Amino acid sequence: MLSPNSGIFSTGGSVLVVLIIIILAIIISCIKIVPQANAFVIERLGGYKSTWSVGLHFKVPFIDKIARRVNMKEQVADFEPQPVITKDNVTMRIDTVLFFQVTDPKLYAYGVENPIRAIENLSATTLRNIIGDLELDETLTSREVINTKMRVALDVATDPWGIKVNRVELKNIIPPAAIQDAMEKQMKAERERRESILRAEGEKTSTILVAEGNKQSVILEAEAQKEATIRAAQGEAESIRMVQMALADGIRYIKESAPDTAVIQLKSLEAFAKAADGQATKIIIPSDIQGIAGMVRAITEVAK
Repeated sequence: MLSPNSGIFSTGGSVLVVLIIIILAIIISCIKIVPQANAFVIERLGGYKSTWSVGLHFKVPFIDKIARRVNMKEQVADFEPQPVITKDNVTMRIDTVLFFQVTDPKLYAYGVENPIRAIENLSATTLRNIIGDLELDETLTSREVINTKMRVALDVATDPWGIKVNRVELKNIIPPAAIQDAMEKQMKAERERRESILRAEGEKTSTILVAEGNKQSVILEAEAQKEATIRAAQGEAESIRMVQMALADGIRYIKESAPDTAVIQLKSLEAFAKAADGQATKIIIPSDIQGIAGMVRAITEVAK
């Protein structure tokens, strides 16, 4: 037979089990694991308590709460194109890409209401200020300068928010359609001008090469003629030298043979015969051979 208190004990045991389960669930829910490259901002009774880094942590139930989970990785923000006006009053649209990283989770959580939106607005105003000091041509050719100025300005402005701006890039610069048409025509004219210059330089080089070839041909021809003239002169000089050497040898042989008077007179007669073998009509004969009747007769026949 059951006692009157058995139902009470049974009900009390069930409540105890439920309480234990609730307590265990609360304890388990208070155990938190912070993953890599993340940080948790903890508040106690509505005020900042601490920042949890990577690892296992425990918060006090009903007193502590995770106010914000912060991503510590480098993040990319791609903003919509912003209308800007250059120094020479040309309106264009520029969209930027910003690379940033959270360095202080506490400042990031309490520094500004919406950090990404704040960075976007700050980026737009900074871009307008920079482009306002540049003309259209400078804007199109000074991307690196604009990127550097924007990064420095944004990095200084976002320090109170616990954000570091690592890099800013101008993704697109979109000028008005009329400006684009004018730029395309200018580029086309510039390409045609460069093509004309290259063609003229090619023709100039070709003309110079032809002239150099003709010059070398004339020089080589002149050198060949010079060499031929020198060789001809050397041959003629050698011929004259050989003739003179032969005459000298003949005279030497005659001298060595010691000819008598009759031989000398005979040689003289041969010499006069050679001298008369031409258009001469008068010949003067030396007196020492006038007595030779045969020589006179020969000379007379030759003179006819």
